[in-house]
Amino acid sequence: WGMGITQHQHSVATIQMINNLLLLRGNIGRPGAGSCPVRGHSNVQGDRTMGIWEKPPEALLDRLRDVFGFEPPRTPGVDVVESIKMMLAGRGKVFIALGGNFAAATPDTYETWKGLRQCDLTVHVTTKLNRSHIVHGREALILPCLGRTEIDVQAAGPQGVTVEDSMSMVHISSGINPPASEHLLSEPAIVARLAAATLGARSQTPWLWLIEDSDRIRDKIEAVFDDFFDFNERIKKPGGFRLRNTASEREWNTASRKATFYAHAVPLDTPVHRARARQLDKVVFTLFTTRSHDQYNTTIYGQDDRYRGVFGQRRVVFINAADIKHLGLRDGDSVDLNTAWGDGIERRADRFKLVAYDIPRGNLAAYYPETNPLVPLSSIAIAAGTPTSKSIPVILAAHVAAGSTQQADTTFAGA
Repeated sequence: WGMGITQHQHSVATIQMINNLLLLRGNIGRPGAGSCPVRGHSNVQGDRTMGIWEKPPEALLDRLRDVFGFEPPRTPGVDVVESIKMMLAGRGKVFIALGGNFAAATPDTYETWKGLRQCDLTVHVTTKLNRSHIVHGREALILPCLGRTEIDVQAAGPQGVTVEDSMSMVHISSGINPPASEHLLSEPAIVARLAAATLGARSQTPWLWLIEDSDRIRDKIEAVFDDFFDFNERIKKPGGFRLRNTASEREWNTASRKATFYAHAVPLDTPVHRARARQLDKVVFTLFTTRSHDQYNTTIYGQDDRYRGVFGQRRVVFINAADIKHLGLRDGDSVDLNTAWGDGIERRADRFKLVAYDIPRGNLAAYYPETNPLVPLSSIAIAAGTPTSKSIPVILAAHVAAGSTQQADTTFAGA
């Protein structure tokens, strides 16, 4: 599974129920039959393995203290949604992004932009320009860096970074193309230089020495994480190596030494349920945001979505033909979308073309980031904090052109 499961209010419970079923069938530990959470690209899984989390465990902090000779902060940090709230509250003053397109990828677009613009400083380490670089704080820096396909030459010669895929395979990745500019630094080099310049003699970590040879960094990783023993030797093997997954070996690291089942009631009081109770005279749809074929995350390469028969356009909303008829509209009509959240903030996305599609009644689908303004910051997964971009209550209305008095009939006249 991927974001189709995780971006709901009750996603954690759903995933636990999926795994309950797999455990009941004896699938966990059976080759080719277990669970497969698709963690994403660009070393997303490896990031978490390395402890990149706003709530790192005490054991990891202790190892970092022992290996690097400093006392790490013990207070939990904040996730993406909480960081935006901190910016809006004036408590988040400096924003540093290592890649990505924060301003376009995040929920509640205009609230996010408001928060970013209130920062004293925004910094982006990036390989290419994007929307986030023009939605910035009072001062802003763009630090261009090498991409993974470019050769990174340091004092010890050409370097390679290690990445972990969704199957827990760790391998080395080295660039083969000449850099776009002789002045470009690698992302690790930028981080190391920032640390050295900022911390100076206060830090015992030899930042600039480490960056001369990535093997030295991997030696430090080995010292912190037991699973990365013989790190530099193992990545020299073709294909790298696989990190151990104890569940796949039916070794249960729980208090009982057995697999743990979780029971959850079917949710009957979701944001969509509540919105429908508040808006008895309106049809409240459940919107989920999605990508097109010609899209890679927030990067739009073209206007076509051949999987769904859409060509030359993106501002479309997929809807069941029966729902179009019920609303008194027609396939191809232009509509506006409004979030039914009840917090007093208007969230809308205008001028979307209706596309009749084989989708369950009461549901809509549309592309992001165009529909990210409809996703409230406060709409997150319980116990995970993930924005619920696959389950947003919205009301649909015919788009009214300037000077027109036409209005859609959005009253609810049946089940």
